Amino acid sequence: MTALTPADLILRLSVATILGAVIGIERERTEHAAGLRTHALVSLGAALFMIVSAYGFTSVLGTNVTLDPSRVAGQVASGVGFLGAGTIILRREIVRGLTTAASIWTVAAIGLASGGGMYESAAIATILVLIVLAAMRPLEKILFTSRRRIRISIVFSAQAFNEERVRRIVSDAGARLQSIELRFDNEKQRDRVELTLRHDIAQVSTITQALRALEGVREVRTSFQGAATPQGYALTNEKTEDQD
Repeated sequence: MTALTPADLILRLSVATILGAVIGIERERTEHAAGLRTHALVSLGAALFMIVSAYGFTSVLGTNVTLDPSRVAGQVASGVGFLGAGTIILRREIVRGLTTAASIWTVAAIGLASGGGMYESAAIATILVLIVLAAMRPLEKILFTSRRRIRISIVFSAQAFNEERVRRIVSDAGARLQSIELRFDNEKQRDRVELTLRHDIAQVSTITQALRALEGVREVRTSFQGAATPQGYALTNEKTEDQD
């Protein structure tokens, strides 16, 4: 196996860094934890691993010594998996960072391809990753706009909040509850409950009406994340007896 020339070495490492950075720019633009520098470094590191594995041990090769550069690909894939796991966050039953973790894993593969001199494969993969990350976002909003994250704020009289009843209302409506937060307002002596759920926006009024019917409910406010407010739907539903 012939050694790499300095020019070829620079080309492979540069291509890996640039392609990783291109994907990192998209992640940075959308304010994700792993951005331009992270993706560029992962791609560069993967390329260097591939180069070292393929060309770094030529001096010890002989009749009784063989070299298997393909083994490094599996090791890099495993190692990058731990790095990607660091971008995944579980917060109040909501998982974030899965797409960024997947992009880091894919960038490592692009780096391996660049380090192996497979420039066309690396470039095509980079284009496809950008299509998935950027171009598919508008399509995703069009296809899944009817089921978006809904945030409902409920004000209860002091100690009137019953979590089991609230969860049952959400469950009976076929919605998926992602988080529930309870805060006590000492000044006004009342409980404020924040619900985050996924449901068909057109049918969310069923949930709000059931919540307003609960004993001790003084106010219900609804906001929609990732979609427009349904026509004719009031964001605030207050009971007339609430004087706060």
